[in-house]
Amino acid sequence: MNALISVSDKSGIVELAQALHALGVGLISTGGTAQLLRDQGLPVREVADVTGFPEMLDGRVKTLHPMVHGGLLARRDLPAHMQALKSHGIDTIDLLVVNLYPFEATVAQPGCTLEDAIENIDIGGPSMLRSAAKNHSHVTVVVDPADYSRVIEEMKAHHGDTTKGLREQLAVKVFLRTSQYDAAITNFLGQSRRGTGCNFTLSLPLEQELRYGDNPHQKCALYGRFRDFFTQVQGKELSYTNILDIEAAADLILDFVRPTVAILKHTNACGCATGASVKEAYQKAFAADTTSAFGGVLVTNRTVDQAAAEEMNSLFFEVLIAPAFSPEALAVLMSKKNRILLQQKGEVPGTKQLKTLLNGIIEQDKDLATEGKADFTVATTLAPTDKELDALVFAAKVCKHT
Repeated sequence: MNALISVSDKSGIVELAQALHALGVGLISTGGTAQLLRDQGLPVREVADVTGFPEMLDGRVKTLHPMVHGGLLARRDLPAHMQALKSHGIDTIDLLVVNLYPFEATVAQPGCTLEDAIENIDIGGPSMLRSAAKNHSHVTVVVDPADYSRVIEEMKAHHGDTTKGLREQLAVKVFLRTSQYDAAITNFLGQSRRGTGCNFTLSLPLEQELRYGDNPHQKCALYGRFRDFFTQVQGKELSYTNILDIEAAADLILDFVRPTVAILKHTNACGCATGASVKEAYQKAFAADTTSAFGGVLVTNRTVDQAAAEEMNSLFFEVLIAPAFSPEALAVLMSKKNRILLQQKGEVPGTKQLKTLLNGIIEQDKDLATEGKADFTVATTLAPTDKELDALVFAAKVCKHT
Protein backbone atom coordinates (compact mmCIF):
# COMPACT_ATOMS: atom_id res chain seq x y z
CA MET A 1 0.00 0.00 0.00
CA ASN A 2 1.32 3.45 -0.95
CA ALA A 3 0.48 6.97 0.22
CA LEU A 4 1.37 10.13 -1.67
CA ILE A 5 1.73 13.17 0.57
CA SER A 6 2.11 16.72 -0.77
CA VAL A 7 0.98 19.58 1.46
CA SER A 8 1.51 23.32 1.86
CA ASP A 9 -0.07 23.28 5.34
CA LYS A 10 2.22 20.90 7.20
CA SER A 11 0.36 20.89 10.53
CA GLY A 12 0.01 17.31 11.76
CA ILE A 13 1.68 15.83 8.70
CA VAL A 14 4.68 14.33 10.53
CA GLU A 15 2.42 12.51 13.01
CA LEU A 16 0.26 11.23 10.14
CA ALA A 17 3.28 9.97 8.20
CA GLN A 18 4.70 8.27 11.30
CA ALA A 19 1.39 6.48 11.88
CA LEU A 20 1.22 5.40 8.22
CA HIS A 21 4.79 4.10 8.32
CA ALA A 22 3.98 2.11 11.46
CA LEU A 23 1.09 0.51 9.52
CA GLY A 24 3.49 -0.54 6.76
CA VAL A 25 2.40 2.07 4.22
CA GLY A 26 5.02 3.20 1.68
CA LEU A 27 5.51 6.97 1.61
CA ILE A 28 5.85 9.07 -1.54
CA SER A 29 6.22 12.82 -1.37
CA THR A 30 7.33 16.03 -3.05
CA GLY A 31 9.80 18.83 -2.36
CA GLY A 32 9.59 20.41 1.08
CA THR A 33 7.19 17.79 2.44
CA ALA A 34 9.59 14.98 1.49
CA GLN A 35 12.48 16.78 3.17
CA LEU A 36 10.46 17.38 6.35
CA LEU A 37 9.57 13.68 6.61
CA ARG A 38 13.12 12.62 5.82
CA ASP A 39 14.40 14.89 8.59
CA GLN A 40 12.15 12.92 10.96
CA GLY A 41 13.85 9.68 9.93
CA LEU A 42 11.00 8.42 7.74
CA PRO A 43 11.76 6.51 4.52
CA VAL A 44 10.33 8.57 1.65
CA ARG A 45 10.43 8.16 -2.11
CA GLU A 46 10.50 11.38 -4.11
CA VAL A 47 7.82 11.75 -6.78
CA ALA A 48 10.64 12.30 -9.27
CA ASP A 49 11.93 8.79 -8.47
CA VAL A 50 8.45 7.36 -9.08
CA THR A 51 7.88 9.17 -12.37
CA GLY A 52 11.46 8.90 -13.59
CA PHE A 53 11.19 12.55 -14.53
CA PRO A 54 12.63 15.49 -12.58
CA GLU A 55 10.57 18.33 -11.16
CA MET A 56 10.81 21.23 -13.59
CA LEU A 57 9.67 24.79 -14.35
CA ASP A 58 10.21 25.91 -10.74
CA GLY A 59 8.07 23.05 -9.46
CA ARG A 60 5.15 23.75 -11.79
CA VAL A 61 5.47 20.24 -13.24
CA LYS A 62 6.09 17.34 -10.87
CA THR A 63 2.96 15.22 -10.30
CA LEU A 64 1.26 15.66 -13.71
CA HIS A 65 2.38 12.26 -14.92
CA PRO A 66 0.81 8.84 -15.76
CA MET A 67 2.92 7.18 -13.05
CA VAL A 68 0.99 9.28 -10.53
CA HIS A 69 -2.47 9.56 -12.08
CA GLY A 70 -2.44 5.96 -13.29
CA GLY A 71 -1.82 4.84 -9.71
CA LEU A 72 -4.70 7.02 -8.50
CA LEU A 73 -7.28 6.36 -11.22
CA ALA A 74 -6.91 2.63 -11.86
CA ARG A 75 -9.93 0.62 -10.81
CA ARG A 76 -8.74 -2.29 -8.72
CA ASP A 77 -11.82 -4.36 -9.68
CA LEU A 78 -11.08 -4.23 -13.44
CA PRO A 79 -8.42 -6.74 -14.58
CA ALA A 80 -7.69 -4.63 -17.67
CA HIS A 81 -6.80 -1.63 -15.50
CA MET A 82 -4.53 -3.68 -13.25
CA GLN A 83 -2.86 -5.29 -16.26
CA ALA A 84 -2.20 -1.84 -17.73
CA LEU A 85 -0.50 -0.79 -14.50
CA LYS A 86 1.61 -3.94 -14.53
CA SER A 87 2.58 -3.48 -18.17
CA HIS A 88 3.84 0.05 -17.53
CA GLY A 89 5.37 -0.59 -14.12
CA ILE A 90 2.92 1.68 -12.29
CA ASP A 91 2.28 1.14 -8.58
CA THR A 92 -1.12 1.86 -7.09
CA ILE A 93 -1.47 4.93 -4.87
CA ASP A 94 -4.05 3.99 -2.26
CA LEU A 95 -3.99 7.08 -0.04
CA LEU A 96 -3.57 10.68 -1.19
CA VAL A 97 -2.94 13.52 1.27
CA VAL A 98 -2.90 16.94 -0.41
CA ASN A 99 -3.75 20.50 0.52
CA LEU A 100 -3.41 23.36 -1.89
CA TYR A 101 -1.25 26.40 -2.45
CA PRO A 102 -2.67 29.18 -0.22
CA PHE A 103 -4.36 31.17 -2.99
CA GLU A 104 -7.10 32.67 -0.78
CA ALA A 105 -4.61 33.75 1.90
CA THR A 106 -2.32 35.24 -0.76
CA VAL A 107 -4.96 37.41 -2.43
CA ALA A 108 -6.24 38.54 0.98
CA GLN A 109 -2.89 40.22 1.68
CA PRO A 110 -2.77 43.99 1.11
CA GLY A 111 -0.80 44.81 -2.00
CA CYS A 112 -1.12 41.35 -3.54
CA THR A 113 -0.16 41.63 -7.22
CA LEU A 114 -1.67 39.71 -10.10
CA GLU A 115 1.65 37.91 -10.52
CA ASP A 116 1.66 36.82 -6.85
CA ALA A 117 -1.90 35.53 -7.22
CA ILE A 118 -1.19 33.57 -10.38
CA GLU A 119 1.91 31.92 -8.90
CA ASN A 120 -0.27 30.64 -6.06
CA ILE A 121 -2.76 28.91 -8.34
CA ASP A 122 -2.25 25.20 -7.68
CA ILE A 123 -2.51 22.90 -10.72
CA GLY A 124 -1.07 19.54 -9.72
CA GLY A 125 -2.81 19.46 -6.32
CA PRO A 126 -6.40 19.83 -7.57
CA SER A 127 -5.66 17.40 -10.41
CA MET A 128 -4.52 14.70 -8.01
CA LEU A 129 -7.36 15.39 -5.60
CA ARG A 130 -9.97 15.04 -8.33
CA SER A 131 -8.40 11.83 -9.65
CA ALA A 132 -8.37 10.25 -6.19
CA ALA A 133 -11.88 11.50 -5.33
CA LYS A 134 -13.28 10.13 -8.59
CA ASN A 135 -11.80 6.75 -7.69
CA HIS A 136 -12.83 6.86 -4.03
CA SER A 137 -14.19 3.30 -4.25
CA HIS A 138 -10.55 2.27 -4.09
CA VAL A 139 -8.56 5.33 -2.95
CA THR A 140 -8.70 7.31 0.31
CA VAL A 141 -8.20 11.03 -0.28
CA VAL A 142 -7.60 13.61 2.47
CA VAL A 143 -7.66 17.38 1.89
CA ASP A 144 -8.33 18.55 5.46
CA PRO A 145 -5.78 18.00 8.29
CA ALA A 146 -8.74 17.65 10.68
CA ASP A 147 -9.41 14.23 9.08
CA TYR A 148 -5.94 12.75 9.66
CA SER A 149 -6.88 11.10 12.96
CA ARG A 150 -10.11 9.63 11.51
CA VAL A 151 -8.19 7.99 8.69
CA ILE A 152 -5.59 6.47 11.02
CA GLU A 153 -8.26 5.19 13.42
CA GLU A 154 -10.10 3.46 10.57
CA MET A 155 -6.92 1.97 9.15
CA LYS A 156 -6.03 0.54 12.54
CA ALA A 157 -9.53 -0.88 12.93
CA HIS A 158 -9.74 -2.36 9.40
CA HIS A 159 -6.32 -3.94 8.86
CA GLY A 160 -4.83 -0.98 7.02
CA ASP A 161 -7.92 -0.10 4.99
CA THR A 162 -10.70 2.47 5.32
CA THR A 163 -14.45 2.00 4.98
CA LYS A 164 -16.30 2.99 1.83
CA GLY A 165 -18.47 5.32 3.91
CA LEU A 166 -15.47 7.34 5.07
CA ARG A 167 -13.99 7.42 1.58
CA GLU A 168 -17.26 8.80 0.21
CA GLN A 169 -17.34 11.54 2.87
CA LEU A 170 -13.74 12.51 2.17
CA ALA A 171 -14.35 12.57 -1.59
CA VAL A 172 -17.27 14.97 -1.14
CA LYS A 173 -15.00 17.23 0.93
CA VAL A 174 -12.46 17.18 -1.88
CA PHE A 175 -14.94 18.28 -4.55
CA LEU A 176 -16.25 20.99 -2.21
CA ARG A 177 -12.71 22.23 -1.55
CA THR A 178 -11.69 22.26 -5.22
CA SER A 179 -14.92 24.05 -6.17
CA GLN A 180 -14.23 26.70 -3.49
CA TYR A 181 -10.67 27.03 -4.73
CA ASP A 182 -11.74 27.50 -8.34
CA ALA A 183 -14.42 29.99 -7.24
CA ALA A 184 -11.82 32.06 -5.36
CA ILE A 185 -9.61 32.16 -8.45
CA THR A 186 -12.52 33.03 -10.73
CA ASN A 187 -13.70 35.83 -8.49
CA PHE A 188 -10.24 37.35 -7.98
CA LEU A 189 -9.33 37.33 -11.65
CA GLY A 190 -12.83 38.49 -12.57
CA GLN A 191 -12.67 41.45 -10.18
CA SER A 192 -9.31 42.48 -11.60
CA ARG A 193 -10.77 42.33 -15.10
CA ARG A 194 -14.19 43.96 -14.70
CA GLY A 195 -16.02 44.49 -17.98
CA THR A 196 -14.89 41.17 -19.46
CA GLY A 197 -18.26 39.49 -18.95
CA CYS A 198 -17.02 37.31 -16.06
CA ASN A 199 -19.43 35.43 -13.79
CA PHE A 200 -19.55 35.54 -10.02
CA THR A 201 -19.04 32.14 -8.38
CA LEU A 202 -19.91 31.26 -4.79
CA SER A 203 -19.18 28.00 -2.97
CA LEU A 204 -19.67 27.73 0.79
CA PRO A 205 -19.63 24.78 3.21
CA LEU A 206 -22.75 23.91 5.19
CA GLU A 207 -22.34 25.14 8.77
CA GLN A 208 -25.63 23.81 10.14
CA GLU A 209 -29.27 23.18 9.38
CA LEU A 210 -31.36 25.71 11.28
CA ARG A 211 -34.65 24.84 12.98
CA TYR A 212 -36.48 27.14 10.56
CA GLY A 213 -36.06 30.46 8.80
CA ASP A 214 -37.87 33.75 9.23
CA ASN A 215 -41.06 31.81 10.03
CA PRO A 216 -41.63 28.22 11.24
CA HIS A 217 -42.86 27.04 7.82
CA GLN A 218 -39.60 28.15 6.08
CA LYS A 219 -36.67 25.72 5.85
CA CYS A 220 -33.29 27.30 6.49
CA ALA A 221 -29.58 26.47 6.59
CA LEU A 222 -26.43 28.43 7.43
CA TYR A 223 -23.50 28.24 5.02
CA GLY A 224 -20.03 29.73 5.35
CA ARG A 225 -17.43 29.98 8.12
CA PHE A 226 -19.41 31.30 11.09
CA ARG A 227 -17.48 29.15 13.57
CA ASP A 228 -14.17 30.64 12.43
CA PHE A 229 -15.23 33.93 13.99
CA PHE A 230 -17.53 32.97 16.87
CA THR A 231 -17.39 30.33 19.59
CA GLN A 232 -20.69 29.52 21.28
CA VAL A 233 -19.91 29.32 24.98
CA GLN A 234 -23.42 28.23 25.97
CA GLY A 235 -27.07 28.48 25.02
CA LYS A 236 -29.69 27.08 22.70
CA GLU A 237 -29.24 26.53 18.97
CA LEU A 238 -28.94 29.72 16.94
CA SER A 239 -31.98 30.82 14.96
CA TYR A 240 -32.29 32.69 11.67
CA THR A 241 -33.10 35.95 13.45
CA ASN A 242 -30.27 35.41 15.96
CA ILE A 243 -27.78 35.16 13.11
CA LEU A 244 -29.07 38.34 11.41
CA ASP A 245 -28.75 40.24 14.69
CA ILE A 246 -25.29 38.78 15.39
CA GLU A 247 -24.00 39.99 12.02
CA ALA A 248 -25.41 43.48 12.61
CA ALA A 249 -23.97 43.61 16.14
CA ALA A 250 -20.51 42.41 15.08
CA ASP A 251 -20.37 45.03 12.31
CA LEU A 252 -21.56 47.87 14.55
CA ILE A 253 -19.17 47.27 17.43
CA LEU A 254 -16.11 47.44 15.14
CA ASP A 255 -16.63 51.18 14.66
CA PHE A 256 -16.02 51.91 18.35
CA VAL A 257 -12.68 52.09 20.18
CA ARG A 258 -13.64 52.99 23.79
CA PRO A 259 -15.50 50.46 25.99
CA THR A 260 -18.87 50.21 24.23
CA VAL A 261 -22.10 48.24 24.60
CA ALA A 262 -24.93 48.11 22.07
CA ILE A 263 -28.34 46.49 22.41
CA LEU A 264 -29.96 45.49 19.12
CA LYS A 265 -33.49 44.51 18.14
CA HIS A 266 -34.18 43.33 14.59
CA THR A 267 -30.64 44.37 13.48
CA ASN A 268 -31.00 47.99 14.73
CA ALA A 269 -29.53 49.48 17.89
CA CYS A 270 -32.17 50.52 20.42
CA GLY A 271 -29.34 51.56 22.74
CA CYS A 272 -25.63 52.17 22.25
CA ALA A 273 -23.18 53.85 24.61
CA THR A 274 -19.55 54.16 25.62
CA GLY A 275 -18.29 54.40 29.17
CA ALA A 276 -15.33 54.00 31.48
CA SER A 277 -16.22 50.29 31.86
CA VAL A 278 -18.47 47.69 30.28
CA LYS A 279 -20.86 48.06 33.22
CA GLU A 280 -21.17 51.82 32.74
CA ALA A 281 -21.55 51.50 28.97
CA TYR A 282 -24.29 48.89 29.45
CA GLN A 283 -26.16 51.05 31.96
CA LYS A 284 -26.20 53.95 29.49
CA ALA A 285 -27.19 51.75 26.53
CA PHE A 286 -30.03 50.16 28.52
CA ALA A 287 -31.26 53.57 29.69
CA ALA A 288 -31.68 54.69 26.06
CA ASP A 289 -34.72 52.40 25.67
CA THR A 290 -35.50 50.13 28.62
CA THR A 291 -38.56 48.66 26.89
CA SER A 292 -37.08 47.66 23.55
CA ALA A 293 -33.99 46.17 25.22
CA PHE A 294 -36.12 43.20 26.36
CA GLY A 295 -35.24 40.13 24.30
CA GLY A 296 -32.45 41.91 22.44
CA VAL A 297 -28.91 41.07 21.40
CA LEU A 298 -26.08 42.60 23.43
CA VAL A 299 -22.59 43.22 22.07
CA THR A 300 -19.45 44.73 23.59
CA ASN A 301 -15.85 45.26 22.52
CA ARG A 302 -14.35 44.48 25.93
CA THR A 303 -14.13 41.48 28.26
CA VAL A 304 -17.33 41.09 30.27
CA ASP A 305 -16.35 41.12 33.95
CA GLN A 306 -18.38 40.18 37.02
CA ALA A 307 -19.68 43.71 37.61
CA ALA A 308 -21.01 44.00 34.06
CA ALA A 309 -22.44 40.48 34.14
CA GLU A 310 -24.37 41.14 37.34
CA GLU A 311 -25.81 44.33 35.83
CA MET A 312 -26.82 42.55 32.60
CA ASN A 313 -28.18 39.46 34.32
CA SER A 314 -31.47 41.04 35.34
CA LEU A 315 -32.37 41.71 31.68
CA PHE A 316 -33.92 39.02 29.52
CA PHE A 317 -31.79 38.95 26.38
CA GLU A 318 -31.28 36.38 23.62
CA VAL A 319 -27.56 36.75 22.84
CA LEU A 320 -24.47 38.37 24.37
CA ILE A 321 -21.39 38.79 22.16
CA ALA A 322 -18.00 39.71 23.63
CA PRO A 323 -14.31 39.13 22.90
CA ALA A 324 -13.99 37.34 26.26
CA PHE A 325 -15.77 36.59 29.55
CA SER A 326 -14.13 36.43 32.97
CA PRO A 327 -14.74 33.19 34.90
CA GLU A 328 -16.76 35.15 37.47
CA ALA A 329 -18.89 36.68 34.71
CA LEU A 330 -19.60 33.24 33.23
CA ALA A 331 -20.70 31.96 36.62
CA VAL A 332 -23.33 34.72 36.67
CA LEU A 333 -24.42 34.65 33.02
CA MET A 334 -24.65 30.87 32.66
CA SER A 335 -27.36 30.71 35.32
CA LYS A 336 -29.90 30.95 32.47
CA LYS A 337 -29.22 27.89 30.29
CA ASN A 338 -30.95 29.06 27.09
CA ARG A 339 -29.08 32.37 27.04
CA ILE A 340 -26.66 32.38 24.09
CA LEU A 341 -23.13 33.54 24.92
CA LEU A 342 -20.81 34.06 21.94
CA GLN A 343 -17.10 34.77 22.07
CA GLN A 344 -16.04 36.79 19.04
CA LYS A 345 -12.64 35.71 17.71
CA GLY A 346 -11.24 38.88 16.17
CA GLU A 347 -12.81 41.02 13.49
CA VAL A 348 -15.27 39.45 11.08
CA PRO A 349 -13.34 39.93 7.82
CA GLY A 350 -14.58 40.80 4.40
CA THR A 351 -14.64 43.83 2.17
CA LYS A 352 -17.69 42.76 0.17
CA GLN A 353 -21.39 42.44 0.91
CA LEU A 354 -23.82 40.16 -0.93
CA LYS A 355 -27.59 40.51 -1.07
CA THR A 356 -29.98 38.13 -2.78
CA LEU A 357 -32.36 40.00 -5.03
CA LEU A 358 -34.67 39.08 -7.94
CA ASN A 359 -33.39 35.49 -7.99
CA GLY A 360 -29.83 36.78 -8.22
CA ILE A 361 -27.12 38.47 -6.15
CA ILE A 362 -25.98 42.06 -5.76
CA GLU A 363 -22.36 42.52 -4.70
CA GLN A 364 -21.09 45.79 -3.28
CA ASP A 365 -18.11 47.06 -1.30
CA LYS A 366 -18.69 46.92 2.44
CA ASP A 367 -19.15 50.32 4.08
CA LEU A 368 -15.90 50.59 6.05
CA ALA A 369 -15.85 54.40 6.14
CA THR A 370 -16.32 56.23 9.44
CA GLU A 371 -17.02 59.94 9.61
CA GLY A 372 -14.94 62.16 11.89
CA LYS A 373 -15.00 65.81 12.87
CA ALA A 374 -12.77 66.70 9.92
CA ASP A 375 -15.46 65.43 7.53
CA PHE A 376 -18.12 67.82 8.79
CA THR A 377 -18.93 71.19 7.24
CA VAL A 378 -20.65 73.73 9.47
CA ALA A 379 -23.59 75.22 7.53
CA THR A 380 -25.03 77.30 10.35
CA THR A 381 -24.11 80.62 11.93
CA LEU A 382 -23.81 79.02 15.32
CA ALA A 383 -21.00 76.44 15.29
CA PRO A 384 -21.31 73.27 17.39
CA THR A 385 -19.04 72.82 20.38
CA ASP A 386 -16.41 70.06 20.50
CA LYS A 387 -18.68 68.09 22.83
CA GLU A 388 -21.55 68.40 20.37
CA LEU A 389 -19.28 67.34 17.50
CA ASP A 390 -18.21 64.26 19.49
CA ALA A 391 -21.89 63.42 20.00
CA LEU A 392 -22.55 63.84 16.26
CA VAL A 393 -19.67 61.52 15.38
CA PHE A 394 -21.04 58.92 17.80
CA ALA A 395 -24.54 59.31 16.33
CA ALA A 396 -23.22 59.01 12.79
CA LYS A 397 -21.59 55.66 13.64
CA VAL A 398 -24.84 54.29 15.05
CA CYS A 399 -26.91 55.66 12.15
CA LYS A 400 -24.53 54.02 9.69
CA HIS A 401 -25.65 50.64 11.06
CA THR A 402 -29.37 51.45 11.28
